[in-house]
Amino acid sequence: MNSANLPNKVKLVEVGPRDGLQNEKNIVPIDIKIDFINRLTKAGLRNIEAAAFVSPKWTPQMADSESVLRHIERSSETIYSALVPNMKGYERALESQVDEVVIFSAASEAFAQKNINCTIAESIERFKPIADAAKKDKLRLRGSISCAFGCPYQGVVKPESTATVVKYLTQLGCDEIDICDTIGVATAGQVKKTFEVLGKFAPLELFSGHFHDTYGQSLSNIYAALQSGVSIFHSSTAGLGGCPYAKGATGNVATEDVLYLLNGLGIETGIDLNEIVSIGEFISKAIGKSNGSRAGRAIASKLSSVMS
Repeated sequence: MNSANLPNKVKLVEVGPRDGLQNEKNIVPIDIKIDFINRLTKAGLRNIEAAAFVSPKWTPQMADSESVLRHIERSSETIYSALVPNMKGYERALESQVDEVVIFSAASEAFAQKNINCTIAESIERFKPIADAAKKDKLRLRGSISCAFGCPYQGVVKPESTATVVKYLTQLGCDEIDICDTIGVATAGQVKKTFEVLGKFAPLELFSGHFHDTYGQSLSNIYAALQSGVSIFHSSTAGLGGCPYAKGATGNVATEDVLYLLNGLGIETGIDLNEIVSIGEFISKAIGKSNGSRAGRAIASKLSSVMS
């Protein structure tokens, strides 16, 4: 049994293959990307952010997204998502048979201006054709709100600013809305307050929490969001990823760490923690990085000593 006022079940959206690998300077071989996604599917992940149909000039790591999606071993129980910035990206995603397209804006006007060269309202306007097409083509539509708690340019972001973008995205018909702590500055109190405000504009079941661990607050922020009624969270195996806008950012919260927390609370995920630990070791070794998951490293070490 889990603690009072917490959900019995949580959906984890694995963002390692896209958000995690996207900023890697060295191009990850396509067979590694495919193997990574296949392993995650077999471990029980039911929503995997697998690709981004963006300009290869700006994001060369995602240039092989069509090939990746063409060769993965799909499960009918898993949603495979892709980030799409425009209609060209949407058309590529549709041809690649994704289950969900992800559009994005920001809760900070300063961030929107500096990173997508338009106002928040203009960014939403740009996504209307994609939203209409997704509904026509019967694809899930997910909206992602960057800098929902803090911005590298303007500082703290008020819940009301995030709520304004939530209203825009619900009007577009989003099936899910990501509330993202892009630079990892949120605290538990701020998370509770934000979801309290957002709950007045849309059902809490619509929201997911996307936390970065820059200040080591991700797990406490997830717990605060759980207490608020949120039951969808994003995570990245081995803590892959980073944020180019925050000096010292350590990337997405690790899937292993989140699973260890949820398992301890008696919350069902349908995901095998030991399998994710093994995948974390695999992908870290494959791209030549140290494993960013504390739970992952500890469990891997324990399993290794038992086997030896």
